[in-house]
Amino acid sequence: MSAGPVLIALFGPTGTGKTGVAVEIARQLRARGEHPVAVNCDAIQVYRGLEVLSGAATAEQRAELEHRLLGFVPVDRQFSAGRYAELAQAEIDAALDQGRRPILVGGTGLYLRAALTEIDLRSPVPERIRIEVESELERRGSAAMHKELPERLRGSIHRNDSQRVARATELLRDGQEPAPDHVGGGELWTSHLRRPAVLAGITDSDENLTARIRERVDLMAQAGAAEEAAAALAAGASRTARAALGFHEFIDGDLDKVISLHRRYGRRQMTWMRRMDGVEVFERGGRDDRELAAEVIGLADSRTTGPRRIRATG
Repeated sequence: MSAGPVLIALFGPTGTGKTGVAVEIARQLRARGEHPVAVNCDAIQVYRGLEVLSGAATAEQRAELEHRLLGFVPVDRQFSAGRYAELAQAEIDAALDQGRRPILVGGTGLYLRAALTEIDLRSPVPERIRIEVESELERRGSAAMHKELPERLRGSIHRNDSQRVARATELLRDGQEPAPDHVGGGELWTSHLRRPAVLAGITDSDENLTARIRERVDLMAQAGAAEEAAAALAAGASRTARAALGFHEFIDGDLDKVISLHRRYGRRQMTWMRRMDGVEVFERGGRDDRELAAEVIGLADSRTTGPRRIRATG
């Protein structure tokens, strides 16, 4: 494997306009002769048919910047971080070997780290256990199942985080010990980056983020988020697909709840960003995508291709 150019990873809370910054980075890199490619690191944007709910790159944005691992999983399929790690690392390696600069963009912290480091997820559980737990989750809800987790896990997994509650339950019933980072502490994988990279965190004030989230949710509703969710549900949407923010709430027409969910998720994303050593934070404020992109490229240009580390802190 050749070293290739330093890859750029964009992360940050929902509503900060990460995709717009990625597209502008691509414009500026192309102007100097590069041929970048985006690699999605959002757990919902991998699904085909959830483009509105996930806030995926638009057709216009994809025309300006090639996106990989976007909208390729059928909505009725389960999709894991382990499988994502395999695919994302392969995409990154292929791009760098071709002399292309990958731009990782998305808001799923686990996927970002899975793409950048050697992830070590627990072994798959038998299909029988997975179906059993999924059925129980549908019947009882995540809060009830959360109460039955060992105390060491209850304090680190939110009772409404159905995906992590289900995963922890599956592993326990299969006789496996849930990996530390699945329960909110310790390091799940090695700290060394697989490839030279810069991590750019895009943030904004709480006031600005709230305003952007409200505008985003309104636009999603106008673009047919409720219809998209209903169609996915009718098609047998998997548990991991139904984890899309506002999936059920859009169907119910409860936009205030959707806004609340996005704000809560944004706070969790900020927590991820604060825990990751080596992230350079860029405050959006009143700055546009062009200015932010230039600063991120400047950061990438300033970095050598020597080994760097990424680790969880706190």
